[in-house]
Amino acid sequence: MTERFGGYQNEIYLQGLGGAFPPCSTDATKLEESAREILEPGPFWYVAGSAGSGATARANREAFDRWRLVPRMLTGATERDLSTTVLGTPVPAPVLLAPVGVQSIVHEGAEPAAARAAASVGLPYVMSTASSTSIEDVAEASGEGPRWFQLYWPTDNDVCASILARAKAAGFTTLVVTLDTWTLAWRPNDLDHAYLPFIKGEGLGVPLSDPVFRGLLEKTPEEDAPTAILRWISMITGTDSTWDRLPFLREHWDGPIVLKGIQHPDDARRAVDAGMDGIVVSNHGGRQVDGAIASLDALPEIVAAVGDRLEILFDSGIRTGADIAKALALGAKAVLVGRPWVYGLAHAGEDGVRHVLRSLLADLDLTMGLSGHRRLADLTPASLTRI
Repeated sequence: MTERFGGYQNEIYLQGLGGAFPPCSTDATKLEESAREILEPGPFWYVAGSAGSGATARANREAFDRWRLVPRMLTGATERDLSTTVLGTPVPAPVLLAPVGVQSIVHEGAEPAAARAAASVGLPYVMSTASSTSIEDVAEASGEGPRWFQLYWPTDNDVCASILARAKAAGFTTLVVTLDTWTLAWRPNDLDHAYLPFIKGEGLGVPLSDPVFRGLLEKTPEEDAPTAILRWISMITGTDSTWDRLPFLREHWDGPIVLKGIQHPDDARRAVDAGMDGIVVSNHGGRQVDGAIASLDALPEIVAAVGDRLEILFDSGIRTGADIAKALALGAKAVLVGRPWVYGLAHAGEDGVRHVLRSLLADLDLTMGLSGHRRLADLTPASLTRI
């Protein structure tokens, strides 16, 4: 029998009888507010902030409210099966931890803590190139848990090939290539605090442990950190890639390749033509282009264009089980969740991440059952109405 994630609510109630309470709210929409109380302004706004006026981030959330689930009764939804396979990775539910960098700025446990939490509930952890710790350390923390690797694409091909080889050797199975962050957007909250963690040496666990990158330096990062930092920053920012570079990735990665940041159907078609295995419909949580289309608004047209030709994942704005159900009903195979579990990390490290993930899974499980859906395949556009 598949796991009944909704049982987490009973576990919480029973613990409450003994005076124990969750490490942070079970409502992911409240976590940003409570995280602001425990984080310094720089780290908090680096996580919570968006590009420009924040219009895109607001649009992401508003888009979910325009779709409503239409519950059906007497469907025998006592038992639900949320399990699926995403690009060859079996998962107990269609949820992945989105790639988030520099986790050391919110908690000393950083990426290993999040990776252990993900593994404990069986969800794939997507490691960021901008991680505070090395590829190998995150892999060790993941144990037997599924893990994918996200690439910020270096302009130096030898360094890129080295990073990919290390990820493959460490057991990362799927490559997620972020396309929309080849340079940082205008982010007023970060600018107002003059806060960029990378120039302070945070989020550099991957390059500073890479032998090829270190070989480019006249002095080791330990001897001359500023030069190493600037060399890496110049290698991953300021240069937009082109479609004709994709074959390089295929030459150096023999597993599934996913392009993250797709918002237009024509770009989705080009991903298919380039032989990619999947895409993530994402606007980086509103962090890159102010005034852009909400990811959920982009999803149906992209599904109509290429949904039968590659796997479509969804990212940007997920906060509740209902959000996940809506994205799945509109054609996503799975969703990536970012900020909520990062706030969980800030509150209570590994335990906080695990709590947020279990809460989301319980919410999804119960929402599916109470709306009359027993299996993921039951979630279709007919499950929704637009208001």
